[in-house]
Amino acid sequence: MISDVIKIYSERSADFVQYFLQHLTLVMTAVLFITIIGLTLGIIMTYNRQLANVVLAVTGFLYTIPSIAMFGFLVFITGIGNTSAIIAIAIYGILPLVRNTYVGIKEVSPNVIEAATGMGSTPVQLLFRIQLPLAAPVIMAGFRTTVVMTIALGGIASFIGAGGLGVPIWRGIAVNNRALTVAGSLLIALLAVTVDALLNLVEKYMRKKLYGKQERKNI
Repeated sequence: MISDVIKIYSERSADFVQYFLQHLTLVMTAVLFITIIGLTLGIIMTYNRQLANVVLAVTGFLYTIPSIAMFGFLVFITGIGNTSAIIAIAIYGILPLVRNTYVGIKEVSPNVIEAATGMGSTPVQLLFRIQLPLAAPVIMAGFRTTVVMTIALGGIASFIGAGGLGVPIWRGIAVNNRALTVAGSLLIALLAVTVDALLNLVEKYMRKKLYGKQERKNI
């Protein structure tokens, strides 16, 4: 099996480079939309508890829908291709970021907010200079989950003609070529693990920087 996978990589290297670039494009586009919408919603939710309950309930419900069913449903609305895939991936990937943004900001100590307000900070200054920086590690954890999830879901996107590393997986299944299926799956797994490790380092750095500053202040 291993030799067959290596042979496929060797003989179809140009195809796999194309699949890989398609997968990256799909993932980065979805993550961009998720980040913009997720951060915005998460911030707005901190000012409206009823909205927060509704958004978390809706995103939580959508998260439970099987991915194949979601992809199939969107085909009837936006057609076959990248658009449906990006929308579906964004729907699944937005929950961790929205939730962590909301929770991270809400967990900022009221004493810190009160002190900053007492020193004359405006709501905008309070958000960007106090709340978001202190919530950054929690938000980063949600972002990390979102990105890894998006990479994995990108493999299913080829089911509706979106391209990416899911193409060799589905083709392998269709023609009963296990080596081809493994070749596509392995690259998705390696990409997910690599990105997860890199984002984990960023998250640890942010936590160390934040808590290091707090310790120095306490001293």
